[in-house]
Amino acid sequence: MSDPILVAKHGDIECFLLPALANRHGLITGATGTGKTITLQSIAESLSRIGVPVFMADVKGDLSGITQTGTLPDKVAKILKDRGLPEPAPTRCPATLWDVFGEQGHPVRATVTDMGPLLLARMLELNDIQSGVLQLVFKIADDNGLALLDMKDLRAMLQHVGDNASQFTTEYGNISAASIGAIQRGLLQIEEQGGDKFFGEPMLDIGDFMQTVPWPPGSPSAHAPQGGAAQARGGPSPARGQGVVNILVADKLLKAPRLYATFLLWMLSELFETLPEVGDLDKPKLVFFFDEAHLLFDDAPPALVERIELVVRLVRSKGVGVFFVTQNPLDVPDKVLAQLGNRVQHALRAFTPRDQKAVKAAAETMRANPKVGDMSKAITELAVGEALVSFLDEKGRPSVTERVFVLPPGSQIGPIAPEQRKALMADSLVAGVYEKMSDRESAYEALKGRAAISATAAQGAKAARGTAPGGAADDSGVLGGLKDVLFGSTGPRGGKREGLAESAARSAMRSIGSAVGREIIRGVLGGILGGGRRR
Repeated sequence: MSDPILVAKHGDIECFLLPALANRHGLITGATGTGKTITLQSIAESLSRIGVPVFMADVKGDLSGITQTGTLPDKVAKILKDRGLPEPAPTRCPATLWDVFGEQGHPVRATVTDMGPLLLARMLELNDIQSGVLQLVFKIADDNGLALLDMKDLRAMLQHVGDNASQFTTEYGNISAASIGAIQRGLLQIEEQGGDKFFGEPMLDIGDFMQTVPWPPGSPSAHAPQGGAAQARGGPSPARGQGVVNILVADKLLKAPRLYATFLLWMLSELFETLPEVGDLDKPKLVFFFDEAHLLFDDAPPALVERIELVVRLVRSKGVGVFFVTQNPLDVPDKVLAQLGNRVQHALRAFTPRDQKAVKAAAETMRANPKVGDMSKAITELAVGEALVSFLDEKGRPSVTERVFVLPPGSQIGPIAPEQRKALMADSLVAGVYEKMSDRESAYEALKGRAAISATAAQGAKAARGTAPGGAADDSGVLGGLKDVLFGSTGPRGGKREGLAESAARSAMRSIGSAVGREIIRGVLGGILGGGRRR
């Protein structure tokens, strides 16, 4: 059984996060500048220390400091002394840096098929009709064995379905050109934001988020070896010790909020679908921290919110804990909020009616403590680094809310230098695994090959139609001359020469009112068309 993690204290009051209940999820809220990032870093550092891998999105660049040993500034030391808090032991965490754009971390990729039409439709901001067409395109690709791996595969598939919509209407339903065009425009916007780099192979192996490294020399080693996909590919297989902290560089990604939210939700869904059921463990297999969590739910359709709620509720049994980090508790839907048992509430400002509603909601969702008094008033009076904390106890019940100070981390507070970032990437467990993009045969290549075959066949048919069996062209030689005599020809300047058949037909039509005329028509046309004489 892992020891409880001391997160905050005030005098004799101590608040411990129980590792066995960290997979019951959590919520860290508070206004800007109240200490949410420090709380996140402190909890992540403590989880890593007991061998739990962590994933967190670094939206401001501050969290990368967890990879370096910290030094305590004089100002912070004075604050800790005034509050009666112990100084943290200098420490650092092993880390892997990730970046969707592959600039400040290892690339993170998923295939278009793995992303699926539901998440992709949200990323592209499609309406219901356009989303339905996108689902049909995925279905047609699946039925025809066409792999959708990257953006050009999806573009080629959309063009193919649009060009041949009439062939698919009966079996799959109506496919409008307007919807195809809207999807193509959405893909263009994603490409302009750099999102096309996210789609492709090699696809992220979710096991690479669950790495551990040996304890430093002289430190105790714990339990059996555990590793991710990098180790399965022949990488190191260290004894279980410190959990690797996976840091997603998200400062640039946050400028494309739809892509950011969809990417985070995809990772959570991937964990849910990939990991086996393990029940309750003495500590989680992985803990996720979703910073700017409101982006997951902004303008999300009901079906997507239901999916988030389902994944959050059931991923606990996979040994995964999820902590949402956001400014306002109202940013999280009630059904999801009900799943978050561990709470850290930093200060909120009640400047507007919505802010007042948020303060009241936060106060009502935490277990009251007579010693704290008016919870709503306390939330607005909290100092920087101070919080109302309620963690789950041994029986899974919310503990009484305490007003305490969060302990600072022992690692560096603030971003790292570019040179340190490069060194981390070079020494990473997944160095060289994801850097080079592969492009195996998929829908784009298959459809391009079909188009080439069709074009070759059309040229062959055209050549066959224009050539006589003997090799002479229809428009030359004896056959060509006979055709000109019977049916006429066009001169070099566009003039039309009348043929015998046309002359006879026009003459016959002038005589159509008489029996003689009718016999002439029958005789002439019968002779030309090879008809026999009537007996």
